[in-house]
Amino acid sequence: MKKIVIIGAGPAGLTAAYELLKDGSREYDVTILEETDAIGGISQTVRHNGNRMDIGGHRFFSKDERVMKWWQEIMPRQGKPSFDDIKLKRKKKLTKGGPDPEKEDRVMLVRRRVSRIYYKKKFFDYPVSLKKETLVNMGFVTTVEAGFSYLKSAIFKLPETSLENFYINRFGRKLYSMFFEGYTEKLWGRHPSEISADWGAQRVKGLSVTAVIKDMLTPKSKKNNGKGETSLIEEFYYPKFGPGQLWEAVADEVRRLGGSIKTGCKVTKIETDGNSRILGLTYECGGAGERADGDIFISSMPIKDLIAGMSGVPEDIAAIAKGLPYRDFVTVGLLVKKLNLRNETNIRTLGNIVPDCWIYVQDTAVKLGRIQIFNNWSPYMVKDPEHTVWIGLEYFCSEGDKFWELPEEKCVKGAIRELIKMGVISSEKDVLDSHREKIKKAYPAYFDTYDDIGKVIAYLDGFDGLYCIGRNGQHRYNNMDHSMVTAFEAVDNIRTGRKDKSNVWNVNTEKEYHEEKK
Repeated sequence: MKKIVIIGAGPAGLTAAYELLKDGSREYDVTILEETDAIGGISQTVRHNGNRMDIGGHRFFSKDERVMKWWQEIMPRQGKPSFDDIKLKRKKKLTKGGPDPEKEDRVMLVRRRVSRIYYKKKFFDYPVSLKKETLVNMGFVTTVEAGFSYLKSAIFKLPETSLENFYINRFGRKLYSMFFEGYTEKLWGRHPSEISADWGAQRVKGLSVTAVIKDMLTPKSKKNNGKGETSLIEEFYYPKFGPGQLWEAVADEVRRLGGSIKTGCKVTKIETDGNSRILGLTYECGGAGERADGDIFISSMPIKDLIAGMSGVPEDIAAIAKGLPYRDFVTVGLLVKKLNLRNETNIRTLGNIVPDCWIYVQDTAVKLGRIQIFNNWSPYMVKDPEHTVWIGLEYFCSEGDKFWELPEEKCVKGAIRELIKMGVISSEKDVLDSHREKIKKAYPAYFDTYDDIGKVIAYLDGFDGLYCIGRNGQHRYNNMDHSMVTAFEAVDNIRTGRKDKSNVWNVNTEKEYHEEKK
């Protein structure tokens, strides 16, 4: 029996463990070491006074059918209407024989994808579209300016040496300044001119003004028939009680199959022979130092921390890893009586609130980056979804900076002030409850020493029996499904004895947008 140690109980680590154990062959002895007390990494769900918070927002959608089938096996799709669909008499595509969310908990809901940009107190589609409402909201003058700006960018292409140039080439300088520049700087704490174009290639693959116009002009009957243009997904799946519910279910399966999951256990040292083998790990659990030996090690911990803990690392590799940047994340949950935002769509919602899952805040006068409306992700995330609105205010910062170190009370009060300033709520009296969550290394960033990450990857690949998977394990802005696929590939290599790890690293390198379907 091969002994396998997995670092991290997020989507990548849990997927790897389940894949190794699910056939029941007892070929592998699997142990997961998780630094925190939570299951699911940034895909966890936090419980607070009967309400639930999704850290970051996670749509369960993938272009990889293996992932879609995997989710379905863990958590079947709904076969009966959910609470809000019943109340609103909404029709929904249901799965024959699927569970009833009103009676069963282990169920995946079918949800409508609505995400918009809130700019100058008006809503715009996310990603930006060129429908009539967009042009009306922009106004005649701005629309003309944006048009000429795009034509100029189409003729005079800039070298794609930065994220700024990447966006300008695809949208023109005017739309870039409206919808990308300020938000990107909020997210990364750097101006887009300082960020690698690789990030744009990861997050807006195939999207441009040209693609938007093509999508607008393509008849609906010709979209998604395998021949027309790709279009954005309109629906996604979502666990009844948030993403953490699914990953907690996977953790239960791992334990049932004989795997061990140790939470509150931080890996501090990785002992190597200097160049080709991992000899063992040291981790702290409950204040005590312990050692874990293994034949194979799967790491979803940040590359920066992995290299820092390894013995015998060359100076140049250590310097590159140490310089890899991250952005950290704070979510402030607020339970409010109502939102001042009017629902002017044709989508019915409980309490007639706006139907958005996410609202992207482009206003640079506030630090707030996004607003999640948990009622719209799942009515079961909210204790009283008919009479209250449970929202998550998302802030991007750096561990140790002024915002990160704010006491929770001051942080919450500041968040409330920003909502009042934006006109989202009227006063502090509208807020019934609050909760703050801080997440370290939520977003691997593409600047500083990132350009040299290839050298670090080559060094790590030199160790037999070491596989780096997941968002932080690869320092790549992977979605949840991509993190899972890196685990699939690593497990396949382990089972087949394949030495070349390029298949693990090549996940999420296709040049298509994350939320398109064909």
